Amino acid sequence: MPTNDAPIGSVKTTVTIIEALQELGQTGVSELADHLDIPTSTAFDHLRTLENEGFVTSDDDDGYRVGARFLEIGGYARKRDPIYDVAEPEIQKMAHQTGEHANLVVEQCGKAVFYAKAEGEDAFELDTHVGKHVHLSTTSAGKAILAEYSDEEIHAILDEHGLPQVTEHTVTDRDRLFDEIEECRERGYAIDDEERIPGVRCVGAAITDDDGDVLGAVSVSGPKSGMQDERFQEEIPDLVLRTANVIEVNMKYR
Repeated sequence: MPTNDAPIGSVKTTVTIIEALQELGQTGVSELADHLDIPTSTAFDHLRTLENEGFVTSDDDDGYRVGARFLEIGGYARKRDPIYDVAEPEIQKMAHQTGEHANLVVEQCGKAVFYAKAEGEDAFELDTHVGKHVHLSTTSAGKAILAEYSDEEIHAILDEHGLPQVTEHTVTDRDRLFDEIEECRERGYAIDDEERIPGVRCVGAAITDDDGDVLGAVSVSGPKSGMQDERFQEEIPDLVLRTANVIEVNMKYR
C-alpha cells in the first residue's frame, strides 16, 4: 500500500487531463490549464509525457488531442473479455433484425460503458461510440444492470455518481428510479424514454451467469417515432430478452 500521496495525485492529474482532452477536443496547453485550473507548466509536462508514450498527439496550429494508443489498449482489453466475443455476433443480428442501433453495455466503476455497437439499415446518427461512458440511470441497458444489483449496491453507485439530468425526461429522483428498477425486475427488461437523448427510446435487458452475477446488458435504440405501441412494448422487448438469453447460454459453452 502506498504511503505517499504524491504519485497517486500525479496519476489523477494525468487522468483528468486525458478526460479534459476528450471533452474539449483538440486544444492548446494554456486553454487546457485554464479549463482545469492548473499551472500551465504542469499541463505541459503531463502532455509531453503522454505524447512521448503515444497517448496524445499534437501539431503546432491546433494543440493536443487524444492519440490512437488508447485504441490499442481498449481493443486489447475488450478482446480479452469473453462477453465481447460471445455477444458481438448477436448484437450484429439484432441490428439487422430491427434496422436500429444495437448495443452491448457493461458496467465499470459505476458507469455504463458501450462495449460493442451495430447499426441496422434504418439507424440514424447517435452520439454513442464504443468506449463511451454514461450514467447507468440514463440508459435502458444501465437500468437493467442496476436491477441485478442489491438495493445497497445501487445506493452506493448513486451516492458516488448521483442522478444528473441529461434531458428533460431523465430520471433524477431516487425513489422513481427504484420504482423503474422494480418494474425491470418483474418483467425482465428496462426502458429509456428520451432520458439520455431527446427523441430516442431504448429497450435493454441484462446478461447474467449461473451464479446470478451480471455480465452486461444488450439494448436496442431507435427514434421515438418508430418505437411505438406494440413494437416498443412487445416486439423489441421480446427480441432483446431473447438475445440476452442466447448470450447467456452461449457463455456457458464457450
